[in-house]
Amino acid sequence: MADQGSSPFSSRSLRYVSQLSIRSGSTFFQLTKIMLPVMLLVRIGEEFGLSEKLGLLLGPVMKLVGLPAEAGIVWAVTIITGIYGGIGAYITLLPVLDMNAAQISILTSMMLFAHALPVEQAIVREAGASYLITGGLRIVAALVYGGLVAFFCQQTGWLNGPHELTWIAESAADPSWTGWTITTLQSLLSMLVIIFLCFLLIDTLEWLGVMNWITRGLTPMLNRIGVPATLVPLTTIGLVLGLAYGGGLILEAARKHHFTAQDLFLPFATLSLLHALIEDTLLMLAIGGDIWVILVFRMIFSFAVIVLLAKLIHLLPKLRRT
Repeated sequence: MADQGSSPFSSRSLRYVSQLSIRSGSTFFQLTKIMLPVMLLVRIGEEFGLSEKLGLLLGPVMKLVGLPAEAGIVWAVTIITGIYGGIGAYITLLPVLDMNAAQISILTSMMLFAHALPVEQAIVREAGASYLITGGLRIVAALVYGGLVAFFCQQTGWLNGPHELTWIAESAADPSWTGWTITTLQSLLSMLVIIFLCFLLIDTLEWLGVMNWITRGLTPMLNRIGVPATLVPLTTIGLVLGLAYGGGLILEAARKHHFTAQDLFLPFATLSLLHALIEDTLLMLAIGGDIWVILVFRMIFSFAVIVLLAKLIHLLPKLRRT
């Protein structure tokens, strides 16, 4: 009788695990198509000394935020291809990066601020907000935030200890192509597990109602900084689920309600700085980012920037009249 009573639950559980596995596998396949070419190109670049030359070009910028020159390659790849491309570059360059916990947190924060700009800012442009201004905002915010965190950590010693990623460190010390192949396969399989666990956690949070709680918690803040009331719910969805999803919804609303470029600027500036708060944060945690740096303080900093932008927008008409 006990078996009969538990079978419906077991059947539902197995069905969910099966669906989750298919979903994770499909996402993994799509992301591998991004990560693997990046990892291969970065590896070839290392072989021919191109990574070192590119590192020299990006070194002065990375020095401003207390990072090694090679970290600039990871960020540049992230800006062009997205989070997963950046992770691929990060994994490949990890043996030469030699960063402590603070530096990893700074780099992962910068990756969260500025990634996939050609794709994501195209959504912003489609809606009528400025591609260049919002894209530039993301890069400048990343550098300013990285510099502030670097200064704080240098002055206080916070997070200055070593940090080792055990799930990819074992074979990373082997510089040969065989070692690289082993590391790459190991890392990709680990990413599959991480993607599965991320989806499982997100589904659990949705089931527990945490996603709705987060959305409700963000709404008053967005109201106060001047995001149009009609766009507040759509902006909060984008903050949780991503710029592409939230931006698409805002784009649809913009077509219906004929919002001005000024109306759209604050929602898209907010989404440009902060989106996919759960999924992207979990990925950066997986590669060594500190939760306080990549989420808590980053949110505080981002909302402070948005408040400042809102005040500037309200001041502009007054300045023009004077």
